[in-house]
Parts: sequence; C-alpha cells; structure tokens
Amino acid sequence: MALSREQMAQRVARELQDGFYVNLGIGIPTLVANYVPDGIDVMLQSENGLLGMGEFPTEATIDADMINAGKQTVTARKGASIFSSAESFAMIRGGHVDLTVLGAFEVDVEGNIASWMIPGKLVKGMGGAMDLVAGADNIIVTMTHASKDGESKLLSRCSLPLTGAGCIKKVLTDLAYLEIKDGAFILRETAPGVTVEEIVAKTAGKLIVPDDVVEMKF
Repeated sequence: MALSREQMAQRVARELQDGFYVNLGIGIPTLVANYVPDGIDVMLQSENGLLGMGEFPTEATIDADMINAGKQTVTARKGASIFSSAESFAMIRGGHVDLTVLGAFEVDVEGNIASWMIPGKLVKGMGGAMDLVAGADNIIVTMTHASKDGESKLLSRCSLPLTGAGCIKKVLTDLAYLEIKDGAFILRETAPGVTVEEIVAKTAGKLIVPDDVVEMKF
C-alpha cells in the first residue's frame, strides 16, 4: 500500500546525517522534524529566519509567534538562532545547507522540478524554493507518485513552469524511492506491498528497474 505522509517523513529522516544543516519545505517535508533519528544532531533551518527548529508544538508548548516559512507554529531547540530572512537567504544562497527537502508538482528525468505554479490557479508565489534548489547540491523531493486523477508526476519533461533545472537527484513518492541519473529514474526502493509493476505503470518518464531493488522497512 502507498506510504502515509508520516511514513514518507520517516523515510526521508533516514537521509539525515550528524551535523547536517537541513531546510524543510512546506507540506510533507515539515514532518521530518518529528522523526530525526536518535543519536544524531541536526539543525533545521527555515528561510523566514530560524535555525534550530524543533518538533511541532503541543498545546502546552505552542507559541503563536514562533512559525516556520509555511506559517505553521513550531518550536525552537536548545541552541537555536533567530535572525532576518536576508541572513537566512544568504545562508541558503551561499551553499551552507547540507540537505534540502521539498515538495513538488512534477519532476522529470533531467532532474527538473516544477513546484510553485499551476497556470490558471491562484498561487502565493515561489517563496524560497528557487533559491533552495539553486543553492543546494543535496535535494530530496517528496510527493505523491501520481495525481488524484491517476496522472504521473514523474515525467519525461515537466509540463509546468520550472522552479529549477537539472537540480534534483532523489525523489521519494508514496510508492517508491528513486534516483535520477543519466536521463532516467532509477528505482531503488518500493513502499511495503507496492509492486514494481504498479510503479512502472504510474511512471511516465523513463524508468530503470535494477536487480537489487529492495522494499522499505518501517
């Protein structure tokens, strides 16, 4: 069966390494803050000017003035720093973020990402996404494998306006974990109970299925 939002966040959290500075985008990526593995120390960064985000607050710990870039209330861990968004973007543009986790509408086999605009629909703007994809080498995209209508989001070429070109190397969907390399999606892991055949059927772009594909464990 397809992964839940929480399971997707858990799987992404396994990519965290001790000492990483990590930016979590709006949506599923924000949930990663709740699943940082024991024994490692990471600093979560939000482009509105917070370095050192903690887990989402409980009713007892909520502070309405402490928010992330998506205007969700968050907590600050010990050692956190609050600063201007200008300084935050200098950190991003300067290449000081070790891992970025973003949502997307589409990703294609060339590593292009479309994540900010659907023509004809009201959008609030690109936010920090363009800076994040330009300033980070290590990016993981999290999204559903297909739309509610069953249309693949893993394409030969993105149809929507791009956020960045040739910048995505890893994609985690609700069905699979894939790498992007040499003009193709390479299947690395399947979600529990999801068949390779289903992933093939729902992937519009070129897909390579190696012999060593494994099933995710939770």
